[in-house]
Amino acid sequence: MGAASPDSGDLIVVEPARPGSPVAVVTINRPAALNALTKPMMVSLAAAFRRLGADDAVAAVVLAGRGRAFCSGVDLTAAEEVFKGDVKDVATDPVAQMELCRKPIVGAVAGFAVTAGFEIALACDILVAGRSAKFLDTHAKFGIFPSWGLSQKLSRIIGPNRAREVSLTCMPVTAEMAERWGLVNHVVDDTEVLIKAIEVAEAIARNNRNLVVLYKSVINDGFQLDLKHAQALEKERGHKYYSGMTKEQFANMQKFIQGRSSKPSSKL
Repeated sequence: MGAASPDSGDLIVVEPARPGSPVAVVTINRPAALNALTKPMMVSLAAAFRRLGADDAVAAVVLAGRGRAFCSGVDLTAAEEVFKGDVKDVATDPVAQMELCRKPIVGAVAGFAVTAGFEIALACDILVAGRSAKFLDTHAKFGIFPSWGLSQKLSRIIGPNRAREVSLTCMPVTAEMAERWGLVNHVVDDTEVLIKAIEVAEAIARNNRNLVVLYKSVINDGFQLDLKHAQALEKERGHKYYSGMTKEQFANMQKFIQGRSSKPSSKL
């Protein structure tokens, strides 16, 4: 991963967390519009995650928004261009590309995550929220049918009764509520959101990168199944993993484990 990689007139910015870091930071950079998404921004965001997923130099990704909002949703002044497009076009769908991204994605949510912004947050693997963060689903208010997964994902995370209330009343979910309900992993001061998200991503990056990718995949794929079939999936992939290892790789694993055992554990 090289230096900053601006897209869509610098509205989507990709850069390393620090020089030489294996953590990429993707920033939605339209603060004057509370990071509302236009169609070109969506296409650029999707392309950014597609590139990062294929980049061997990247171990984890942080997604953030510049300014007072994480993402306030779709720019409704361009609603026709967005909603009359092909919602099944995976290549230009940022949520689909985030779900296909092999690398763990840590969302850094400061301020509002509204509707499409809420859906983008739900596509992250881990969420860090600022104390003033609010998650808001306004599909029902504006007559917009969800197509990025909010109607299905939210109930699986916070339970169907809470999800129905959040979506049908358009009530805001505060950071405190989100943490209590298991929607976010960490709540920190607003000024610490990006710092904490990068810290989590760097903790991931210190581990075996290949195993991290495989582990994320088996967790996410297994979550789509009942427990019996999910456990069978784990055994199947575990067998495939170990069957493909050479004696040299087993020896290297043992050396790595012995080396790590003498080092202090992660701060996390």
